[in-house]
Amino acid sequence: MKKVKLSDMTRGWFVGDFMPSLYRTQDVEVAVQHFKQGEKETSHCHKIATEITVIVRGRAKMNGIVVESGEIIVIEPSEYTDFEALEDTITTVVKLPGALNDKYLKGENDKC
Repeated sequence: MKKVKLSDMTRGWFVGDFMPSLYRTQDVEVAVQHFKQGEKETSHCHKIATEITVIVRGRAKMNGIVVESGEIIVIEPSEYTDFEALEDTITTVVKLPGALNDKYLKGENDKC
């Protein structure tokens, strides 16, 4: 058995083809992320990966839609989304396949 702190991972990402990682794989990426009220992520898309976000606790806004505890959001490849924590929020994110360098910010050459 191995015991590791989530806080030792980069932005909560603990499975994927990056370091540190508890399980190195290109098949999937998994994170548990903590956001303080008011924190935002810029609108972005992935060309390859599907991103599944579970709102474990809290409320957030993604693409202008309010999502809350217990809801699951699926973002398909080439679909843009942003994120704003409306209150302190915990998410679990699964990206599959794991695809490094597959994040494109809206307005930066609009690759998606």
